[in-house]
Amino acid sequence: MSRYGIGEWYGRPLMSLTPAERRAYATIAMGEAAAPACPFRPMVCNKRGGVCSIQPYREAEQRISGVAGEPVIVCPTRFEQNKMLVQWLADIVRFQLDDVMLAREVPFMRSTTTGKSAGKIDLVIASERQGLRWFGLEVQAVYFSGAGMEAEFMALRQDRHDQPPYPLHNRRPDWRSSSAKRLMPQLRIKGPTLRRWHSKIAVAVDRPFFASIGGPSAQPSQDLDAGDVVWLVPELRDGQLVRDHWEVQTLESSSERLLAADAVTRVDFERVLLQKLQLLQGE
Repeated sequence: MSRYGIGEWYGRPLMSLTPAERRAYATIAMGEAAAPACPFRPMVCNKRGGVCSIQPYREAEQRISGVAGEPVIVCPTRFEQNKMLVQWLADIVRFQLDDVMLAREVPFMRSTTTGKSAGKIDLVIASERQGLRWFGLEVQAVYFSGAGMEAEFMALRQDRHDQPPYPLHNRRPDWRSSSAKRLMPQLRIKGPTLRRWHSKIAVAVDRPFFASIGGPSAQPSQDLDAGDVVWLVPELRDGQLVRDHWEVQTLESSSERLLAADAVTRVDFERVLLQKLQLLQGE
């Protein structure tokens, strides 16, 4: 058995923090002290609670005894470490690094009633070396379901043991909300338009997220002319965001991936149903 807890906190691995550092971060996370600078982008951390990634842990005597799997990125700014994603995409589309320009949150849609911006592309990289060429980049972190982190912050604020306490509550990455409910609408809106404009959209998700939607294709293509979506799949390795896998897919195949889901068995459905049922008068 394992539970997800804080993986990286204000840019630092939980397991590398001293008890005093953990208590200080817990005070910040609970809103009782000012947030520190983000280590991945020049700004003050604006992620509530400061959790960059979550990590599954093993337990021994109510303490964390070790990790039990890969960390999962839950803050989009975590993807900005060392500008790795932008440089990676620039390499893929054959931009010269000294020419690459970057724009953030570029308005993409306009309200038909107010005329104001109604949607943006997260990042756009561009080069003017041979006329203006550009590519959009959407970054998708993972939502998690289950208990929030407040109880963990409270426990860490009081704890003085060298080994961090084991996570108090169950939580898990919510792949479905992150993919079909969040990322899929973005691709459906932006992908066809960028295809008409003879450009492409790149999508960055971490390796566990990509694995949840099928992982690498059986015969992955790296031909930019073979599709509409460039999937960038980095991984967190020893606190560093590093290149892992990339491939090109059509908008249609990407949509199929994001919408794919298997129905649960009737036994599993009814087991959960029985746990949730309440008498109508008792609500």
